[in-house]
Amino acid sequence: MDGSVKGAVRGRGVAATATTAALAYAGTRLIGLVALAGWALATGRAPLHQLAAVGDARWYRTLAEHGYAAAPETLPNPDLSPLAFFPLYPWLIRLADAVLPAGPAPAALLVSWTAALAAAVGLFRIGALLHGPRAGLALAVLWGALPHAVVESMAYTESLFTACAVWALYAAMAGRWPAASVLAVAAGLARPTGVAVALAVCAGAAHAVVRSSRAGELPSRAPVLAAALVAPLGWCGYVLWAGLHAGAGPTGYFAVQRAWGSRYDFGAHTLRRAAAAVAAGQPALAVAALLTVAVLAALLVAGSRQGQPPVLLLYTGALAVIVLGGDGFLHSRPRFLLPAFGLLLPLALVVARLRTRTAATVLSVAAVLSALCGCYLLAHLGTAAL
Repeated sequence: MDGSVKGAVRGRGVAATATTAALAYAGTRLIGLVALAGWALATGRAPLHQLAAVGDARWYRTLAEHGYAAAPETLPNPDLSPLAFFPLYPWLIRLADAVLPAGPAPAALLVSWTAALAAAVGLFRIGALLHGPRAGLALAVLWGALPHAVVESMAYTESLFTACAVWALYAAMAGRWPAASVLAVAAGLARPTGVAVALAVCAGAAHAVVRSSRAGELPSRAPVLAAALVAPLGWCGYVLWAGLHAGAGPTGYFAVQRAWGSRYDFGAHTLRRAAAAVAAGQPALAVAALLTVAVLAALLVAGSRQGQPPVLLLYTGALAVIVLGGDGFLHSRPRFLLPAFGLLLPLALVVARLRTRTAATVLSVAAVLSALCGCYLLAHLGTAAL
């Protein structure tokens, strides 16, 4: 595995196809942006505002401009704490704004779009490693053509987190443990679900140590063990700091989350809501929940049968459990699942096996449908859908 990844990194042909994958992804998202701009202009809205100044984007811009000590009157909602938001994205917005003085909104979009392209290239690398370049290309485009992919082009953290996660797992599969641990730290500073990346890297490192011990390669254990120790520091460090900064002790971050209406209860709240909906003669929520879990489980099983590495399966499974097990923000869960790219690999392999013209048609239709879905989410449901 290690040698095949390193060979792929050095191969000129793969590099050229990675560029193609980045361009194909950019084209997919451009379709969505054109559709969104057309809808915004037709309804008297500013396209830039829709991308960089709605929903959570307002919080990230406020943090970039004022930091966590921002005065209550500068916050989108003075009754809620900005400590719920992890710091990496605001840091990068502030840096981009200092380098390119176009204002915080363009800076936020620049960071998000750059991260999205980096994620697309990483998705191609992983897909190409596991199933060949065609699967890598399909994986990158499919990620950009998901129903909620409009978020990848907005001033949200999904693109940045996905880029960190993709490259962290790629580095782990390549045996590049220092890079994997640093990227896991970055993922842990980007989103609460960064703990899934740290868990996967630590588990991969533990497996590598066991394997090297059996092979008698004791000198190679030190960097692997160091990576396992470093990987969780981003997530753990921010959670501890936020809790202490909130004045609620080491676990205070979770109190902040509860104030936002978010708490992890292993899905109990969702089950109660589904049962109540069934009792009220409205079983749609229960059916949707069951179908979602069934589809996710089926895609995980398909990925396992197709030979996905354990580190990738663990990351995807952990992310799905974290997202589905929370009791708040039910409407946002499709967005939270955007970084679960391992779920798309079985679909990417199916597309890769199609004839080139058929595959291009399938991906083009998906891109158009994603564009229409993005407009619908913002036009008819608003930021409450995100």
